[in-house]
Amino acid sequence: MKTIIITGASDGIGAEMARQLAKTHGGGVALVLAARNETLLGEVAGQCAAHGAQTLVVKTDVSIEAQCRHLVDAAIGRFGHIDALVNNAGMSAQALFEDVKAQDLGWYEQLMRINLWGSVWCTHAALPHLKLRHGSIVAVSSLAGLIGVPGRTAYSATKFAMVGFFEALRAEMKSAGVSVTTAYPGVVATHIRHRGFNAAGVAAGSSGLKEDDAMSVEECARLILQGMERRNREVVMTAKGKLGRWLKLIAPGRVESMALAALKDDVKPL
Repeated sequence: MKTIIITGASDGIGAEMARQLAKTHGGGVALVLAARNETLLGEVAGQCAAHGAQTLVVKTDVSIEAQCRHLVDAAIGRFGHIDALVNNAGMSAQALFEDVKAQDLGWYEQLMRINLWGSVWCTHAALPHLKLRHGSIVAVSSLAGLIGVPGRTAYSATKFAMVGFFEALRAEMKSAGVSVTTAYPGVVATHIRHRGFNAAGVAAGSSGLKEDDAMSVEECARLILQGMERRNREVVMTAKGKLGRWLKLIAPGRVESMALAALKDDVKPL
């Protein structure tokens, strides 16, 4: 039986990955579901258990190192091994840097603790166990981790940092047989941007991006899991993302224009 830890599993992409794994593997998978909302985690666990999957709910705030380590200890205590760690927990933010007051800059650090350090701490705790199973690590980044997006200076910084960390770790783990897959979702139909920080460090309440062609949560989860199972290095999900990545090398000004075009008019810089 494979044991898979998924952070940020209470809703959105994380919850959908858990459901798809349960549907595909049934009783052949044990899912360790982590997030701050224990009630929602319990609902997702019930949905997965209905397909025969074993589940363990661990209330976890990934911005706290001790809780990340407790998550891994709980998984080992219940199932004895770990085959995959999906670092999916994250928080969004949207604010023009010039609009952030000096006294509010603390949320930049908090965002880094959630998006980068939560993944670092969970991975560090799980790594010895993953090496024993020649397992898999998944890092759910963002297209904002490939291309700096205006209005998302803090978010892009955390995701760029995440990409650099896991790129280096991939090389370190090559001889150990542990795969590292970095996923780069674009705009996905979730509420992450509504709950993310605004300039004052409180929930934005709305998205600053155009979402007319947002990818479904189901498709995003499917592509990430496909990448994990194939042990792919990276999963870039959209045609615009693939184009922007390479265009950045030869026409960076054009990429900046594309990024600005993705913003709603009321949040664009003057």
